[in-house]
Amino acid sequence: MAKIVTYSNPILRRKAESLEDIDDTIRQLIDEMGETMYANDGVGLAAPQVGVSKRVVVLDGGEGLMSLVNPEIIQMGEEEETMEEGCLSLPEIRLDVSRPTRIVARGRNDKGELVEMELDGLLARIFQHEIDHLNGILIIDHASSIQRTLLKSKLKKLKKEV
Repeated sequence: MAKIVTYSNPILRRKAESLEDIDDTIRQLIDEMGETMYANDGVGLAAPQVGVSKRVVVLDGGEGLMSLVNPEIIQMGEEEETMEEGCLSLPEIRLDVSRPTRIVARGRNDKGELVEMELDGLLARIFQHEIDHLNGILIIDHASSIQRTLLKSKLKKLKKEV
């Protein structure tokens, strides 16, 4: 099982690198990420959250473990919904985040095959959250200035723990 990287580790702010090949090392990373996600009661995890700056995500919106390499959102629906989100890299912080309720996503599975899927509801939200991680974006970046002010002490505490 991998250790979860927490705020303010610089890897969380870096844009993750695309992968050319999906080999046994990447499949092992996917397995480890899934194990780590479940052990920490998460529903999604991006490779930077375990200290690996690669474009790999795992998620489970209730239908079993999914993984994608080089994932991208190719279409977003117009309807948005605001829901509270948490993040394994920001323990004890929960924020209301507005996101599209439907997306079309594309990436490669662990066999290297290109897959495209329409996602809605919780799965769409999880996917968008993990894509944010691959681009160096955290849920606190979606916060209003008032929310950021209220979070300062919690973020300062997390920063000291790194």
